Amino acid sequence: MSVNSVSKKQLILEVKDKAKIPCDLKRHLSPRTVGHILRSLPIEGHAHMMGKSIAYLETSIDSGTERPKREFKKGDVAFASSSGSICFFLENSSPGKAMTPIGKLSENLDALQNLKPGDSFVLYEETG
Repeated sequence: MSVNSVSKKQLILEVKDKAKIPCDLKRHLSPRTVGHILRSLPIEGHAHMMGKSIAYLETSIDSGTERPKREFKKGDVAFASSSGSICFFLENSSPGKAMTPIGKLSENLDALQNLKPGDSFVLYEETG
């Protein structure tokens, strides 16, 4: 499968001025939600933490819950329809609310462990 295919889209999650992390969105996990996110790119906003296990980016995307899951593994990416947030799991977690699985972070997760108040995320498609 190529880097960008019909079912997988490689994006960059950037912690502004600090790190760039490859982020694969996978359409087969939740086609409607992934489509909404791809049409909304680039997405920019403040970086937030939920405990020590989830970093997230609030968005204005309203997609509802699709193929809900309650347990996620380190590196998973999910969409929380209750807040319109894209969540990045830093460790295995059961967040309590069902979320829509949308993809995976494959490397450099440690960059998300050191988020500070005021840090910003940008999620975008890599060009060239």
